[in-house]
Amino acid sequence: MKNLLLTARLDIAESLRARWFLVYTLVFGGMVALLFVFGLTESRILGFTGLSRLLITYIQLCIAILPVFVLITTVRSVAGDREAGVFEYLLSLPISLSAWYWGKLLGRFVSVFLPVLLAMVAAAGWGLWRQLDVPWDQFLFYTGLLAVLAWCFLGIGMLISTLARSADVAQGAAFMVWLLLLLFLDLILLGVMIKMRVAPETVVVLAIANPLQVFRTASLLLFDPRLILLGPSAYVILDIFGTTGYKVWAFGYPALLGALSAVAGYLVFRRGDLL
Repeated sequence: MKNLLLTARLDIAESLRARWFLVYTLVFGGMVALLFVFGLTESRILGFTGLSRLLITYIQLCIAILPVFVLITTVRSVAGDREAGVFEYLLSLPISLSAWYWGKLLGRFVSVFLPVLLAMVAAAGWGLWRQLDVPWDQFLFYTGLLAVLAWCFLGIGMLISTLARSADVAQGAAFMVWLLLLLFLDLILLGVMIKMRVAPETVVVLAIANPLQVFRTASLLLFDPRLILLGPSAYVILDIFGTTGYKVWAFGYPALLGALSAVAGYLVFRRGDLL
């Protein structure tokens, strides 16, 4: 445990010095700042005012931005260290492979989630300072969703990193995974349903297996409990899960997928050739 925490601390310190972390922090902090500048906390649309609308807009932007940032920055963890010859020194140190791997995973999770959390806290702080109603149920729910989304793609990124033999290959594979999941939000699934006459239930099942779609749908539940914006597919989702059941699925499934991907990555890493 001591070596694991030391590895996590070292990875966090390395991330804080990296340029990608500065860009990553500016992106999420800048999004919240721009939303403040454009007055989303002052406007009213369809009954949503103040911080509620800002959080809704912010969470929708995170659907596309957060996963690709997590994947691109994570896939270099193992593949990049292999290219840099880090493992040659690792084998000579009194640290186990498990402590190094899970320490990297823990440290990277702190690095990728911290800017997102700070942006959420800044939004809540701004709302309190402007004497706006802070929807704490939405705040906690969305923060939890962002945490499990980051964890999910962190695990997928670690798996890709252990499978790839070079950092360039790992980054290319990560981008393709993100693009495929992004397309499966609407475009490909809609085409499959129309062309192959697939049963709507089957299409919905495929959709809710996509962590991005799970995140997107769950983010709608707080202000649209009947999922009217999703159209007829909402009936299938609510019949299968119900509102509370889908919230549980939205937290449990991405967390489990990320954990299983991380474990699979560790098994590949432990049995593979480090050099």
